[in-house]
Amino acid sequence: MTAQAIREAFSTLRPAAEFASLEAAARSRSEADWIVGMNATRAATIRLRSSFDGAVSLGRVQTPTLAILARREVEIRNFVPEPYWVVDARFLALPEEPRRAYDGRLYVGTQPRLKTEAEAAAVVSACEGQLGSITKLEKTERKERAPLLYHLTSLQGDANSRFGFSASRTLAAAQRLYEEHKALTYPRTNSRYITSDMIGEIKPIAALVGGQKEYAAAASYVTGLDMLPLQRVVWNEKVTDHHAIIPTRAERHPVDKMNEDDRKIYDLVVRRFLAVFHPEAVFENTRVETTVETHVFRTSGKVLLVAGWRGVYGEGISADSSAAEDDDDAGDEQQLPKLEQGEQSQVHRIKWEAKETKPPRRFSERALLEAMETAGKLVDDEDLRAAMSESGIGTPATRAAIIERLLTVGYIERDGRALVVTEKGLNVIRLLGEQPLTSPSLTGEWEHRLANIETGEDTRKAFMSDIVKFAEQLVGDLDTTLKDVRIPRANLGPCPVCANDIIENRKGYSCWSAADPGCGFVIWKAKAGKTLPLAVARELIKTGRTDKQVTGFKGRSGKSFRAKLALMQNEEGRWRVEFDEPWAKEGAKPPEAEEAALSAASVAAAAIAAVASDDGDSGAEAA
Repeated sequence: MTAQAIREAFSTLRPAAEFASLEAAARSRSEADWIVGMNATRAATIRLRSSFDGAVSLGRVQTPTLAILARREVEIRNFVPEPYWVVDARFLALPEEPRRAYDGRLYVGTQPRLKTEAEAAAVVSACEGQLGSITKLEKTERKERAPLLYHLTSLQGDANSRFGFSASRTLAAAQRLYEEHKALTYPRTNSRYITSDMIGEIKPIAALVGGQKEYAAAASYVTGLDMLPLQRVVWNEKVTDHHAIIPTRAERHPVDKMNEDDRKIYDLVVRRFLAVFHPEAVFENTRVETTVETHVFRTSGKVLLVAGWRGVYGEGISADSSAAEDDDDAGDEQQLPKLEQGEQSQVHRIKWEAKETKPPRRFSERALLEAMETAGKLVDDEDLRAAMSESGIGTPATRAAIIERLLTVGYIERDGRALVVTEKGLNVIRLLGEQPLTSPSLTGEWEHRLANIETGEDTRKAFMSDIVKFAEQLVGDLDTTLKDVRIPRANLGPCPVCANDIIENRKGYSCWSAADPGCGFVIWKAKAGKTLPLAVARELIKTGRTDKQVTGFKGRSGKSFRAKLALMQNEEGRWRVEFDEPWAKEGAKPPEAEEAALSAASVAAAAIAAVASDDGDSGAEAA
């Protein structure tokens, strides 16, 4: 952590033999990635070269990660929305003075959804202007523990939720804070705990960061504790090569020399370090049921009674703001007036609203990192997720580079914060079918075995023998199953110029072929770092332009942007796909809106949600 600590370490060097198992695990991971990635990539590329332009990159970690994304994308595409209706009422509690207003949503049993418009309209008609009564009013207290200290994956997840940072951008900032500013400890860690010999460092570190006014109050609380709460902080067995990411004990932290990214990541780590020593936050949950005729309307309210650890982030932060977003059928939580059971309430206004069921959400980088950490299993509890981290996909140090690798080879694209699988990525997973290489759990089992090699519970020889057998079987399977595979080429209908059929090929969509040269009309697939999908080509051919902006283009800086497209004819009469935006017509650079800083309001909302919830594999991955 510091120059003094390094000197002490050199004065007490340990024999290299003590770390032989660690070296064996690292060498095994590297060789396994190379053997599987190189052989699988070559086998798939050779067999699929008639279907894909360029290499078909496969790997021990990148392929199961792509499979997680692709399967979600298939769910979204196959999703058929179903209509439903909800009924919301605004109530005024009696007597009218002082004015006490609150909202309620109709529930039938445990469900807020009605199946038909007629049902919703009948409830509105029956309740409009009527008197109801508060038939249930329950208040319960809920305590919320501080989140665990950061490891790399959780830090990347929070930075993605709050600031829209990619995993690689967060890692780069954390690495600078470690190497250049010496303000944070080693970031590439998979542990969320510190060791018992570091207990004496806690208060001095708190005092150091407390010299900055924004942390002074929280730091003063920690340094003033007679006994530190260490149950969820210190755990020697959970620290192997590196402990959790915390601030360093240095002479000073050069905050004035940090850039904006570094300052944001530093702030996350400092606040998390201080928060973990604070008491639980306490909420009062209120649930009200108002009955009108026979119809029951439910209302939920939540009040922060004791800020506890949340005070480190600002007293005004309320709980789980993401709840309404995740389940807006439940209705919004609200600040409730003083109400009593048995009181009467007047229906001030009432309405019904038509809605549709929504498909699953695409993965954000935060969600994908968490899925990789648990080998594709959706685990919300952070303690359980930490327990499963040894059997995740890849390591904290490699996951950011895996995501970037999938972007580089054109398997996925960023759309704002969502990761969208391209047609190429979908086709690769579809063609691989049930190949074991696509299984997140298999890769998770390998990572678990590698962890066991580190502790001496498994051997490098046995693991590598199994990897070689797997690679041999995999190449054989790919050679057989992908032989003579052809991705069917789409027919987009008649050419708008010559009326010949436009057929998809590897590089574009055109009306010409070896048998018939047509008129030369073509829409090339490659455009500003993006492969134009079939749906976009169809829309351009049909209407000459896209109605909505297309995502995933890249400017010269490498940053993403979105834009509408249009088919335009140049002076020679050739058709080209151009950006249909004012900046393009003026010859200006595309706006980098997707990389711009978030507004203060969206940052605050993302921060609440993040607080409430909780490197490449090898050269073979680039083969």
